[in-house]
Amino acid sequence: QVHLVESGGGLVQAGGSLRLSCAASERTFSNYNIGWFRQAPGKEREFVAKTNWSGGTANYADSVKGRFTMLRDNAQNTVYLQMNMLKPEDTAVYYCAATDKWYSDSWFRYDYWGQGTQVTVSS
Repeated sequence: QVHLVESGGGLVQAGGSLRLSCAASERTFSNYNIGWFRQAPGKEREFVAKTNWSGGTANYADSVKGRFTMLRDNAQNTVYLQMNMLKPEDTAVYYCAATDKWYSDSWFRYDYWGQGTQVTVSS
């Protein structure tokens, strides 16, 4: 089991940057693949990015490719989502999630979730 806590959300103007963090206290954190998902009001939860247990592999949704970067520091039990060139359509609650079974874009493959952090991008 792993407990995830997101931080770093906030209000930013279009074109700006934010860095989200997803931290865990368990030393088993490095056993898990981590995904970032987001959900805007009235919309379904959507995949944003994922990285494998080592951080050696990362994949992104087409909508964020080239703007977002996912980084992993297992020594700090933390995964980061660096978000640059933010757009109003990036506004959503962002969640990190963990699974030790899948390397997947599908939210239902993930077993453990953080509480979410709000990102609001103004135009």
